[in-house]
Amino acid sequence: MKLLSLNVGRARSVDHTDQPDGVTGIDKRPVEGPLRVAAPGPKGTAGSGIAGDAVCDLRHHGGDDQAVYAVAREDLDVWENELGRPLANGAFGENLTTQGLDVSGARIGERWRIGPEVVLEVTSGRIPCRTFQEHLGEKGWVRRFTQRGAPGAYLRVVVPGEIRAGDRVEIVHRPDHEVTVALQFSAVTTRRELLPRLLAAGAALHPEARAIAEKYVAQQEA
Repeated sequence: MKLLSLNVGRARSVDHTDQPDGVTGIDKRPVEGPLRVAAPGPKGTAGSGIAGDAVCDLRHHGGDDQAVYAVAREDLDVWENELGRPLANGAFGENLTTQGLDVSGARIGERWRIGPEVVLEVTSGRIPCRTFQEHLGEKGWVRRFTQRGAPGAYLRVVVPGEIRAGDRVEIVHRPDHEVTVALQFSAVTTRRELLPRLLAAGAALHPEARAIAEKYVAQQEA
């Protein structure tokens, strides 16, 4: 398992974002590194956990629980075949393109060591948006991406440090529950009956997903 590509974005103006200023950082491009990785701060006030990476929509992206976004190269390859077009590393706006790692099958709270220092913790799957759809230029992309149910993973920074392309990835902790990124994603998008199961992930679960699950449970018990 390794970090195949380390990707960062620069803020640029486009006509396909909901941002009032029309600026997005979704167009991530590979860099060699090393780059510093650290917890950026609370959502709404802070962006990416990777130095030099632009996050422009602070309402929905960035912050400690979404500090880094990872996608498996294997999932990009599946989409390449389906869409009939090449997808470069970073094409989904991911910071980390991995190889040999089941990203969407990772458990919430699973921890990865990347290189000699950095430890990241899985928090949730990525929810697709209009900016993502227009960036790819695929009609109906949000629906197709959601139906596939392999969203890649958001991660928080547990141990800061530097990473670079080619670093080894090691799973250093795997929780004993069965709440995967794919399960969490399905629960909050298409299969709300799964929401109670998310609470087994405890404090590692993204706070927004936990709030949705807790509200659902409360409504069922009322």
